Amino acid sequence: MADAARVYAGALFEVGREKGKLDTLQQQLSEFTDAVDSNHELQVFFFSPYLSSEEKKEGLKRAISGAEPELINFLELLVDKQRMPEIFRIRREFEELWKQENRRIDVTVTSAVELDPEVVEKIGHEVERQTGEEVDLSSAVDDRILGGIVLQVGNMVLDASIRSRLEKLRKSVATAA
Repeated sequence: MADAARVYAGALFEVGREKGKLDTLQQQLSEFTDAVDSNHELQVFFFSPYLSSEEKKEGLKRAISGAEPELINFLELLVDKQRMPEIFRIRREFEELWKQENRRIDVTVTSAVELDPEVVEKIGHEVERQTGEEVDLSSAVDDRILGGIVLQVGNMVLDASIRSRLEKLRKSVATAA
């Protein structure tokens, strides 16, 4: 059976595409989930099995003002179906669909030391050129890789780190012995 979060995200995505509101729905869904994520009281309220759907819908109306009717209807549906605890997974699935639609890809450059921002930008531009997608670029430092870089493009990883090379060398020496 298909993952419920994927099904709900897909339904909201299709409505957003039909109505030309994908960007707005993506932004508002993100804002709502960020608010719930950062506020324990909202989590207790929306995720509690002891409150009725009607109480939660009333709270939703008070908590959200100016949101698209499609988002409000969607959140009310989640309340009715008791799926509100899955809102974070739904958001992640929606974000993936939105990125595919907008030809965007996450790229993370990890190195042993802080890289010059110009170097990171050049890597991002090269990934854009090769993939034809707009890059959401971030960089990270991980002293465990010793040197070189690890490039994560979407769900693919290119490991050009010294640690990786040393590990391959260790394995080849171990099998040769």
